[in-house]
Amino acid sequence: MLRIRNLSLPVDGTVDDLKKAAARALGVKPGALEQLVIARQSIDARKKQDVRWIYTVDVTLPNQRQIKLQPGKIEVWSPVSYEFPQKKRTSSLPPVVVGMGPAGLFAALYLARNGLPCVVLERGQDVDTRTRDVERFWETGILNPASNVQFGEGGAGTFSDGKLTTGTHDPRISAVLDTFVSAGAPEDVRWSHKPHIGTDVLRTVVKNLRLELLRLGCEVRFGHRLTGLEHTGDRLTGLRAEGPAGAYSMACDALVLAPGHSARDTFQMLQAAGVPLESKAFAVGVRIEHLQREISRAQYGPSWETLPPSDYKLACHLPNGRSVFSFCVCPGGRVVAAASQPGELVTNGMSCRARDGASCNGGLLVTVGPADFAGKDSLAGVRFQQQWERAAFQAGGGNFCAPAQLAGDFINNNPSRGPEGVLPSYRPGVNWTDLSGCLPDFVLDSLRGALPLLNRKVRGFAAPDSVLTGVETRSSSPVRIVRDGETLQSALAGLYPCGEGAGYAGGIVSAAVDGIRAAEAVAGGK
Repeated sequence: MLRIRNLSLPVDGTVDDLKKAAARALGVKPGALEQLVIARQSIDARKKQDVRWIYTVDVTLPNQRQIKLQPGKIEVWSPVSYEFPQKKRTSSLPPVVVGMGPAGLFAALYLARNGLPCVVLERGQDVDTRTRDVERFWETGILNPASNVQFGEGGAGTFSDGKLTTGTHDPRISAVLDTFVSAGAPEDVRWSHKPHIGTDVLRTVVKNLRLELLRLGCEVRFGHRLTGLEHTGDRLTGLRAEGPAGAYSMACDALVLAPGHSARDTFQMLQAAGVPLESKAFAVGVRIEHLQREISRAQYGPSWETLPPSDYKLACHLPNGRSVFSFCVCPGGRVVAAASQPGELVTNGMSCRARDGASCNGGLLVTVGPADFAGKDSLAGVRFQQQWERAAFQAGGGNFCAPAQLAGDFINNNPSRGPEGVLPSYRPGVNWTDLSGCLPDFVLDSLRGALPLLNRKVRGFAAPDSVLTGVETRSSSPVRIVRDGETLQSALAGLYPCGEGAGYAGGIVSAAVDGIRAAEAVAGGK
């Protein structure tokens, strides 16, 4: 097999055009190609008058050895498939996985695929029940603390854009993407430069993954929350949980803990149990919402209507030493209520597979760290989140309505009285106000300073009618559950913290990869 890089096609290029381009690069006729598989697709929009698709493809042909190779352009390619290591675990107890976000799902899946079916505990509900609970919350403002955007089958990512981008390079990534495709994700997530599933498709995908767990002999318990750990010395011997029938205990010597970044009661339980935790940096800010057509036009120029809705990736460094950056951009999406506790308001972004909404939204965030938190204990970041989520709840007027302000008014320190060109998509609704008091002054000042600078990079990003909706505080976990770098175990042997909530991942794919690593560690133990 040969890999050909940097094949350029116009935006209206077809598969036949791609085959012709590949054949031309090899110096053969298109009919000589036995097989062509897209390995990578991206958009080159540096020249707005000539936007191009850029492809990397893998081809097979009968006389491959006669092809002149070009380093970096045409190379021999041999795919490397991921292989789970040999199972060594001999314990008669089934492993237990807590949490059914990507880390927990993939940990359970790879354990079960390799002869170790497990018991899976998820405090939330199955994805269908959860979807109904979330829709009811968005419609009425009535929150179910155990079944919401943060808790339930698929984790917080289920109600997002379903982005599969990652900055990591790991052989397990291809296994993750293959698993998603086999469970119903679109084929293009394997090769798109910015792959995404979409919240509508992702709900089916996570359900199919759960059905595979059941076929492999796993026991999945919804509505079951981890409440305590039992141990002898420094070794885990059991756990305590609470389910629909009440509290119970079960023997356990291998617990994969994938709690998600909003499991604050779990962090408190771990701290009380003496499990080492540490406070870590994360980011806070607002959701900014603009017209999708303006963002796409700014990014792509005249050809914007023929291309998928554009996103952006922006950052700037300010004289105050702070950095402001975009996060989790959702083209054609909407801003969603993502609270998990009464009286605390937090936002997120979500989009469907088609990304066909009128608006584009993204997090506009400022990094915060332990030096910014009151107190020096491991849960100081959690209290920092809660402080500003409560302030936002009050500013929104209650019932989980969100405080909102037009970008132009925010920059000029004027309260807003209503929308202009951009209609806020947030449900249950917004309260037009002044965002002052919803975030620390240094965050507000940083956002005000950054907006004009970022607008120079993407025209329309900070248009006066763009909507700022507060607050976004859960960009990542405020806590890291300390683990050994080799065994992936906590100081409490048998406890394997993993995923975004444990502080070791930053998105769906990296969390899934970390879940597989935890499964490998469990399978390689006793």
